[in-house]
Amino acid sequence: MSSTRTRIAASVAAAAGLAALAAAPASAAPADGRCQAAGIAALKTLGPLSGFVENGVPVAAALDAGATVRPGKEAVAATLPAVLPFQVVLADHRAGSDSILVYPWCS
Repeated sequence: MSSTRTRIAASVAAAAGLAALAAAPASAAPADGRCQAAGIAALKTLGPLSGFVENGVPVAAALDAGATVRPGKEAVAATLPAVLPFQVVLADHRAGSDSILVYPWCS
């Protein structure tokens, strides 16, 4: 029974993390727009962009490409699912210093 509660709690925490990412400002600063464009270019080096758009972006792929968890965001990052929806990854790129991950192609 406790494993079911643990899974439910993890799902709720993951949903909260995704909601925080999706709530990133739509009117991003130009630098964040450049970060998003650089992120798309980085994804294209890993495979067809359409695959990421349709199937999401594995967090492990972002980490393998050099992204790191932003200091202070470790607890939020621990709740993320293994694969993030493409739109959520774009929102994280636009979030600037509020993003969960730090992307080397954005510095």
